[in-house]
Amino acid sequence: MNRKTIWVGVASLLFLAIVASGTVLLIRPANFRGTTFGEPYPVAPEIGLTRSDGSRFTLSEMQGRVVLLFFGYTSCPDVCPTTLAELKTALDGLGEGKADQVNVLFVTVDPERDTPEQVQEYVEHFSSTFIGLSGSLSELEKVWEEYGVFREIVEGESAAGYIVNHTARVTVIDQQGNMRISFGFDTPVEDIIHDLKLLLK
Repeated sequence: MNRKTIWVGVASLLFLAIVASGTVLLIRPANFRGTTFGEPYPVAPEIGLTRSDGSRFTLSEMQGRVVLLFFGYTSCPDVCPTTLAELKTALDGLGEGKADQVNVLFVTVDPERDTPEQVQEYVEHFSSTFIGLSGSLSELEKVWEEYGVFREIVEGESAAGYIVNHTARVTVIDQQGNMRISFGFDTPVEDIIHDLKLLLK
């Protein structure tokens, strides 16, 4: 047996040993369909706002769960109801047991009209599990800034009054409290389901 044959045999044995050990070097990274945040994953800024019952909500209490965070308002004519309906459909498509590991948070961009009670009542039209949050303008401005949310009030002539132009993206926060993925408006529901299943493995 020549030296080349020996080295080929040794290399083959080493490869088989690595495969047998299940080393992570051979595991391909998750192939998400949404826009992913780069590593090291940014820690999601804390959110401290008010629930419908007057109690204080903090994002840190969601540790161990996947969070879908969306900013909108209850008088929104199109983007918000469409997005919330799609998120409900996505959760329904996760399969038994998985949807229970996910929370949808809806944070208002219109505190002048959206009380905590109104926001919760609004989101419950889509799912009783969704959490609606509001707060003072100063509290919300801090959250909007930290999550890069654009917000602009535009005066209108309709019965609903002014409208609020705002960022329409869903931010996905993983079980460790890191921002992992974002979905733009009208992302296919099947893509959302696909990415959530990868996070919930």
